[in-house]
Amino acid sequence: MQYWLMKSEPDVFGIDDLQKVGIEPWDGVRNYQARNMLRDQMQIGDQVFFYHSNCDVPGIVGIAKIATQGYPDDTACNPEAKYFDPKSDPQNPRWYRVDVQFVRKLTRTISLYEMREHAALQDMPLVRKGCRLSIMPVSATEWQTILDLE
Repeated sequence: MQYWLMKSEPDVFGIDDLQKVGIEPWDGVRNYQARNMLRDQMQIGDQVFFYHSNCDVPGIVGIAKIATQGYPDDTACNPEAKYFDPKSDPQNPRWYRVDVQFVRKLTRTISLYEMREHAALQDMPLVRKGCRLSIMPVSATEWQTILDLE
């Protein structure tokens, strides 16, 4: 079992949206490092912290799980799609996605500010200055520390 954090803007697709649909493709990732995690590392059943970014109180708001292995993100090849990439080739996919499944909302938001103040989380990529990845690994210790904060 691995643990992850996936960021989404709540006005684009938030935890309430995931709760309504149950399972949703996590598409539109256009960063090679994050793509490699989606394609090569995420496994069915891995646990995910759902993180709201670009909002008044950025933080972890829920838990999801990986529902599928990584597969090609066909939005990259669709000129009508928001995340269209003209260099994408369906025969040699550049971008990947996974499906995520709602597990539960947290009882409260664990804010980025609170995580930055917690000594046990100082090595977490999320709290480091300049980390802009939308997907990142979370250690088992960090996972449990955050659940304990809840």
